[in-house]
Amino acid sequence: MEQVKVGLVGLGKLGTAMMTHWNKMNMKIGVYHPLKTKAEQFVEQFPNGYIVIEQELKELDVLILALPAATIIPFITNLKHKGNLLPTVTIINMATSLDTKEIKAKYPALNIAGVKFMGHWKDLMEHGNGLFITENTLQKPVEELYQRLGQVKIEKESHLTEINKLATYYAVKTAVELEREFENRGYSTEYVKRALISITPEVIRGYCEGSLGHFAQEIVKEIKQKPKKEL
Repeated sequence: MEQVKVGLVGLGKLGTAMMTHWNKMNMKIGVYHPLKTKAEQFVEQFPNGYIVIEQELKELDVLILALPAATIIPFITNLKHKGNLLPTVTIINMATSLDTKEIKAKYPALNIAGVKFMGHWKDLMEHGNGLFITENTLQKPVEELYQRLGQVKIEKESHLTEINKLATYYAVKTAVELEREFENRGYSTEYVKRALISITPEVIRGYCEGSLGHFAQEIVKEIKQKPKKEL
């Protein structure tokens, strides 16, 4: 990847997951937090990071906003009013529930792109190989930045919201049904938690990766042979 100055704002779960892999590749990432002590604590975990103060954000090539949706526009507004954000900076909106078009409409003079993560932050941190979607072709340095974390796919942002809702619904539905079934059979809550935290996620991962054992494969056959109305 060509040498670019990259900054990260948002030191929470997603920011930590991405930084975990960029650190392994020794990719230099500037880190900003309004509380300097927070930035210092973060950089202590990741030697590839260095602290950036607010006035230096306008000197970056890429500014990644891994922030909650409700805070992104106020954050950009504050920087712009202080003159700490220029059109030369490519701003990356990563908030799943904030449409990038909304930010572009508010600030048409700024260079804004949307890159949304499809998945769970913990899976990204532990396994890498993430999936990121964007509606438009990214500038090469930005695309390469995310390709270090997995795959970049062009897709409508609205589809990501729909997929997340659908996946979350069925995940919660499965958890509730499993809880009820264990309760009906008189199993302790300890067994329920173990099934939900350990067994179920790994069985699903094995199903997706095609690595299920014989016992689980037989259950898959049994389920797929049932009429859909019985499922």
